[in-house]
Amino acid sequence: MNLNLNHILLKGIRVYSDDQIIEDGYIKIENEKIIELGTLSVLTNEDNYQIIELLGHFKAVPGFIDVHIHGVAGADTMDATSEALDTMVRALPQEGTTSFLATTMTQEGKQIEQALINAGNYIKNQHPQGTAEILGIHLEGPFVNAKMAGAQPIQHIVDPDLDLFKEWQKLSNGSIKLVTLAPEQPGGLEMIRYLKENGVIASLGHTNATYEQVEDAIVAGANHVTHLFNQMRGLHHREPGVVGAAFLHDELKAEIIVDGVHVRPEMVHLAYKQKRSDGLLLITDSMRAKCLKNGMYDLGGQEVTVQDGKATLANGTLAGSILKLGHAVKNILTYTGCSVEEAIEMASVNPAKQLNIFERKGSIAAGKDADIVILDDKMEVVMTFCRGTLAYKKEGISNESH
Repeated sequence: MNLNLNHILLKGIRVYSDDQIIEDGYIKIENEKIIELGTLSVLTNEDNYQIIELLGHFKAVPGFIDVHIHGVAGADTMDATSEALDTMVRALPQEGTTSFLATTMTQEGKQIEQALINAGNYIKNQHPQGTAEILGIHLEGPFVNAKMAGAQPIQHIVDPDLDLFKEWQKLSNGSIKLVTLAPEQPGGLEMIRYLKENGVIASLGHTNATYEQVEDAIVAGANHVTHLFNQMRGLHHREPGVVGAAFLHDELKAEIIVDGVHVRPEMVHLAYKQKRSDGLLLITDSMRAKCLKNGMYDLGGQEVTVQDGKATLANGTLAGSILKLGHAVKNILTYTGCSVEEAIEMASVNPAKQLNIFERKGSIAAGKDADIVILDDKMEVVMTFCRGTLAYKKEGISNESH
């Protein structure tokens, strides 16, 4: 599968670069980086390149970045094994995801620590070619509000504890890049201030905060909202809540699960009209059952039933998703009527900017990592390149390689 060559030339595609759409374009890749792009009419020096010429109506877009994903293909970040992370990095290119934050969940402290140590070591020591890159860790819980627990086990929820976080960050080799917490809980604002000062994204999630409490969190440094609408105080005409604050404050970028299950298509459209494409991030929040059959699965020691595109606990609570990020891109186009460029902004550009890595990821531009997804005329993922290596190719795709 892996076309593991240092020099690749993609030809004959519509290229969605960071500043224009290039018809009948090309992209040159050398040593994991994009070195040149343009129209075929100005292409020179094709020697010494592995040429992949795509025939038909294909688009090249920047690799998708998932800042909130627990698991896929039977593996979960909380398994705390290198094998689980290996499974995840190899499976995700099939949906166009080229990099992501390995996401933990509320659990007993020792289990969280093992997951953090494992992910931190993996990020430091292992970057298999032709796989999605783990950019860091998203710590979801345990610093959340039990009233908005969702699938987070209530018995392990604790108030924001700065000393505990500092210890966990140390154990993870400094890999925690995003923390979901409830700002209204004791210690919440103190933790947000610390995260802001230390370059970690403070995200409001699993929270019952009022509008005013969210405003206080923004002043403290919060700039992100975890899975908008889900497990947070909703919009009310006398209490705007977390959702209202997200709509009114441009400082907050909001994740959204666009699977048609977690959020109705009409509410996705409403969020898009309020936040616009520069204010939303497409995420999956997917669990280990993604890419597997219907059945019973484990999520943080809880039994989850996966049936007909939904993952639920015994009491009916949604327990993550089985959404693929490539499908989220298709769905946002359908639900909102947004442009392909806007969908790219939500799936690639905004995550890279939030993580402060836009200088190397998030768009197709010379000098950036060659994280590239090829889409067909139905917006289906047919090829994915991770740092210049072909990581996924759909069966039966017609291309010429020479």
